[in-house]
Amino acid sequence: MNILFFGPNGSGKGTQGSILKDKYDFSHIESGAIFRDNISNGTDLGKEAKAYIDKGDLVPDGITIPMILDRLQQDDTAKGWLLDGFPRNKNQAEKLDEALKEANLDLDIVVEILLDREIAKNRIMGRRLCVADNNHPNNIFIDAIKPDGDKCRVCGGDLKTRDDDQDEGAINKRHDIYYNTVDGTLASAYYFRDLAAKEGKIKYITLNGEPSVTQVTEELVSKL
Repeated sequence: MNILFFGPNGSGKGTQGSILKDKYDFSHIESGAIFRDNISNGTDLGKEAKAYIDKGDLVPDGITIPMILDRLQQDDTAKGWLLDGFPRNKNQAEKLDEALKEANLDLDIVVEILLDREIAKNRIMGRRLCVADNNHPNNIFIDAIKPDGDKCRVCGGDLKTRDDDQDEGAINKRHDIYYNTVDGTLASAYYFRDLAAKEGKIKYITLNGEPSVTQVTEELVSKL
């Protein structure tokens, strides 16, 4: 089962990806990790990518997509993969679709988590990290995991915030890219939605991202 995953920052996309990885024993592949691995391992593609990154330029699709294809064909993907964080625009979606077909790699399912932009932003800005255990869920904007004042709801430990979670400008910039249906990330999701309707080979799933993590997981598993 090979899955492409879409969802805005704050939608719980990474959490759901990790849950599916454990449940179905396939690889959860994040595009950012692919870059880091290639650069740290000194691969030819990694060296090319680093040259662009060091200049502050975007890495061309001609380098990015071969890195992704290589990762999708490694031994640990034998039971399937979930790709998260790519593509980010319609042009990349078209090129990824073409590259997958040329490599005879099937894309089985595309998942899109639906979440209102303001709710997504609040979820990011409402995150609180327990100093004792960052895995303790605390969020001042989610009733089910709202902390006890300024203390962790799980263990009573002190809470802190991440600087990037409180940078509203940076959050808005990321969401500008994601929610753009013309040439942003949603445009790439809709490319695969239209492809699914046209070719009938891909299953396109939408999920309501507002309920609890457990409820979203239940809906996701029931639709796979």
